[in-house]
This record gives sequence, C-alpha cells and structure tokens, in this order.
Amino acid sequence: MSTRPKPMALAVTAALLVASAVVSAAPAVAHDRFTTVRPGQTLSGIAAAHGTTVQQLMRLNRLADPNRIYAGQTLRLAQKHLRSKRQHRRVMRVVVHEVRYGQTLTGIAVRYGTTIEAIARRNGLADPSRIYAGQSLRIAVPGGAGSAQQGHHRKHRPRFRVVEVHYGDTVSGLAMRFRTSVEAIVVANRLADAGFIRVGQELRIPLRGKAARARSHGSRRHTVSRAMPPSMAALVPQRAGMRRLIAAEARRAGVPASFALAVAWQESGWQPRVVSSAGAIGVMQLLPATADWVGATMLGHGVNLWDPRSNVRAGVSLLAHYLRRYGGNRSLALAAYYQGQAGTDRHGIYPVSRPYIASILLLQSMFAGR
Repeated sequence: MSTRPKPMALAVTAALLVASAVVSAAPAVAHDRFTTVRPGQTLSGIAAAHGTTVQQLMRLNRLADPNRIYAGQTLRLAQKHLRSKRQHRRVMRVVVHEVRYGQTLTGIAVRYGTTIEAIARRNGLADPSRIYAGQSLRIAVPGGAGSAQQGHHRKHRPRFRVVEVHYGDTVSGLAMRFRTSVEAIVVANRLADAGFIRVGQELRIPLRGKAARARSHGSRRHTVSRAMPPSMAALVPQRAGMRRLIAAEARRAGVPASFALAVAWQESGWQPRVVSSAGAIGVMQLLPATADWVGATMLGHGVNLWDPRSNVRAGVSLLAHYLRRYGGNRSLALAAYYQGQAGTDRHGIYPVSRPYIASILLLQSMFAGR
C-alpha cells in the first residue's frame, strides 16, 4: 500500500538488479563495438540503449545469467561486418527530428530503428537523458536508392504505426485497440515487461493486413495474447522458492494465488531486499507505517518487513482485507493497495493508478496459466 505513484517499471528494474560477479568475456574482434557497464545498469537497459537484445548480448559475451554483470565490465555490443564507406552512404540517409514534449531519446531511437548511442554521437550529446522540446536532432536512417523499404522488398517488411502513450494506456489495451498482440508490441519495442510503458513514450505497433487499416475503436472480438515476455519467463523459475511462499500465504488468506503473485511481481519481482525511493520494503513493498497497521489490526502481532515470510504474510493479508472491503472487485482492491484506502473510498480509482492496475491484471492472467 502506498500513497505515492510508483514507476510501472519497478518489477522489471527490481527483477534485473545488478549482481557483482566475474563473468568470462568472449575474445575481442577488431571491428566489434563495446560498452563499459556503469553502476546501476542492467543488461536489459544496455540492450535497449544500444538497439540490441538481452539474448544477443548474452551470446556475444558468453553470459550464463543476465543478472550477473558488474560495474566496470566490458561488454561486446555487436560484431560489425566490414563494409565500405561508399556502400554505407548508399543505404543510409540523415533526417532531422524535432523533439516534442515528453519524448525521450529511447523512444526516438526505437521510432527510427537506430540506437541511443548513434543519435548521441551524431549530435554531440554528452548526456543522452538531457534533450528538450524543440531541439533538432540529426538521425541516420535506412533510405535512399539502396533502401530495403523500396521495391519488392517492402511487402516482406512489417508495417508499424507509431503511437504516443497517454494516461491510462496499457500494452494490452493498445494491442486490442490496434488488433495485434501484447507479445508483438513487446518484441517490436524490446520491452522487458509488458507493464513497463510510460506517459509520453512512443511505441511501434506492428500491423498486418487488414489490421493496418483498423480504426482506433478496433474490434472487441479480438483476444489479447497473454504470453509472458521471454526475459520475465527466464527469471520466474529462478525465484521458484519465493513463488511457493507467496502462493502458500495466498491460500492461507483466501486470496487467489495468481493475484498475489501478480502484485508481488509488479512490486518487487519477488525479491525480498528491494527498497523503493519512498521507503517501501521487500517483496510486497510495504511502508513501515502500513506494516504496523496490518500487524495491529489484522495479524495480532508485529511485522518484520525484512523477513520474507512476514513481509508476504502482511502484504497478502492486506490484499485479502481490500478484496473483502470492495466485494471482490480486484481493480478497487489494487487501487487501495497503490493509492491508499481513504482515497479509494472517497474518489475511486485515480487516473494515475489505472496503468498499475492493468499491468497487474495482465500479470495475473500470465500466472494463472502457469
């Protein structure tokens, strides 16, 4: 429970916290590209910044565990194939993009099929996070006479529609709106988690056939894929012990196990040592004051937020309380967990809470079938 907005990316960032370890690197090749891991970076973040994938980085650097990278480590980003400058000029062209309010370099890079590094280098940006509305950026994109987008190759390339994320948007909602699937959007935008989108972000929506002409209202007959993103699917088995603990406490409290699992994954990625910037602690991300209230009114004893079982028991008991209070309405129960009981009682679901709720309900559908 919290009265502060929490980033939807919490489950992802928590799930991919950097661990110090010695990892063997593949032999260097003269034409490879490299980056040095900075404190706090994750493999998924590095992949997104450089226009590649976690799986590609693991293969190039012979990484057995995507979580085990460390500050100062050198990672190979790609194996460059030799190509003459003359040939490179034939297949690339430079466009000028004017930054709009709310845009990020990550979203712009995805839109043009390039990388943050390439845009920063071409425009002399010392800090890629510092761009501003009205700024003009020069971006190299595939084009010209040699572009694969021309001629008969066009029909073999996927078609995309770029949309800007607004308050209340979710990946599942966008998938239904544009008659595609959650998995297709996740892959097209290299999202580590289907719940990780933010207001102002630009997403590429893959469209095929008649779907390319679909209007925004879409068709309610289309179903949404509930496939778990590969990066998440790889982490879930590694945390099987915590999964069993959460499921057991859910059964004890009369809460659907998939519901409790979804909340815990959204909050912490099932990791007991996570602490938010607001001071929420552990698997269920409870504030100390909330834990004291739950212990006094629901459990009859104190709560140790640093003990996984005590933390989970308190969080699941709180979910059970909210489900009873709101007659089994999961959305209202989640709103109370996120924005507080008093605000939910008086005002219902705040707009800022809707993406959080949608993400957890999507996660619940993933865990329900596994």
